[in-house]
Amino acid sequence: MKVILLENLRKIGSIGDVIDVKRGFARNYLLANKKALHASKENIKEVEKIKSQLGKKDQEKMKEAKKVFEAINNKQFTIKKLSTENNELYGSVKPTEISKIILEKEKLEIKPSMMQLAKEIKSLGNFKVKIDLHSQIQAVIDVKVVAEETT
Repeated sequence: MKVILLENLRKIGSIGDVIDVKRGFARNYLLANKKALHASKENIKEVEKIKSQLGKKDQEKMKEAKKVFEAINNKQFTIKKLSTENNELYGSVKPTEISKIILEKEKLEIKPSMMQLAKEIKSLGNFKVKIDLHSQIQAVIDVKVVAEETT
């Protein structure tokens, strides 16, 4: 399915690019989140007209992303979880928990979908988490998982 991008997307393309993607990806992600339009002749002409506006919006998003990057990059966030004697967690640490911790500590709202865990966090220790703030800006935070004190 051919679509026109309305945003710069990492590993996909930049504003105004006409790309060919799978139907499910286009329908469920790109079109649903208003990141692209169907590649019809009318839409291509419309995107050419508003390309400069889309570029300005992208620059504003980039400025916001830089502020967030400076606030959280290379910071450490601690999460307390119940664990077994051999340092394994009951369950795992999810991106939603990490985003709640960032919201509490830094007063910044980061969507769990922006986070990329290298692997599932199922034990105590330090873990690096990448956060996609913008197509060109990626922050890395350190998540320290410690044992919760049991009474």
